[in-house]
Amino acid sequence: MDLDVFVSAHRAEWDRLDALLRRRRRLDGAEVDELVALYQRTATHLSLIQSSAPDPQLTGWLSQLVARARSAVTGARRASWRDVTRFLGRSFPAAVYRARHWWVPTALVSTAVAILLGWWIGAHPEVQSSIAAPDQLRSLTRPGGEYETYYSSHPAASFAAQVWTNNAEAAALCLVLGVFLGLPVLLILFENMLNLGVGFGLMSSAGRLDTFLGLVLPHGLLELTAVFVAAGTGLRLGWTVIDPGPRTRRAALAEEGRAAVGMAIGLALVLFVSGAIEGFVTPSGLPTWARIGVGVVAELAFLTYVFVLGGRAVREGETGDLDAADRSSSVPTAA
Repeated sequence: MDLDVFVSAHRAEWDRLDALLRRRRRLDGAEVDELVALYQRTATHLSLIQSSAPDPQLTGWLSQLVARARSAVTGARRASWRDVTRFLGRSFPAAVYRARHWWVPTALVSTAVAILLGWWIGAHPEVQSSIAAPDQLRSLTRPGGEYETYYSSHPAASFAAQVWTNNAEAAALCLVLGVFLGLPVLLILFENMLNLGVGFGLMSSAGRLDTFLGLVLPHGLLELTAVFVAAGTGLRLGWTVIDPGPRTRRAALAEEGRAAVGMAIGLALVLFVSGAIEGFVTPSGLPTWARIGVGVVAELAFLTYVFVLGGRAVREGETGDLDAADRSSSVPTAA
């Protein structure tokens, strides 16, 4: 395609569209029809230029022009409580449900790794001695030691906020860094499982595994599930880079990326709940069975939310992506 000839042939239409968009007075019916027709034509022109003769300066200007025209044609829309309800009731659980083939295996494999690491550390004194000196290990695992006082070392509210911030950051990193073929996600997962395995192994070797589980399970069930969901979604995003399927790689990454951003917001809320449990329930004076019971109830509630509400939404066609009206316009591409 001769770009100069193409620009000469259609520049008048683009300038006319720009002029209509700059009008301060209300457009009449004929002008509105003309605006819609020019918007559709310019979007197609932009697609042709991008696919056949990309020019950065021209493409940038036309992209802005098409975006302005789309906003004028579709109208600006403000977020409302209806959007929040739709997100929490359909989009977020559907996105988590759709990613289940990634995060459920991630959860199973990661848990197995943590258990194996814990067994290896607990069964081998030489490994324990490489972690810390005997006096330090006793300080960690004894009754009233650092593993126990960790959860009550700060005021509950500030501790819960700190835990929530740290976990939300880890989940966000899993989602964002997944685009790098998922490799950073595997590193983050391993670090989390290593920390869990070390605590498991040291406390079991001291004969205090029941105390350790009583401290970890109340908040850990929901917290780790959120991390596994984030990691699984990040790995799926990384795989999309390798195999986008029938979609173009750009379209596939855009769709999965939008779902991942929504997932980050939803998981931040889930981690807020787990942080509150860790800050207020874990260090409380409740019996161990009651504390663990709170964690089990929270975990079952989340899984029910995902597999019942999310499953139903997916069967009704929900994908966890934005509404069609809120996505960037898709225009035909040249053959």
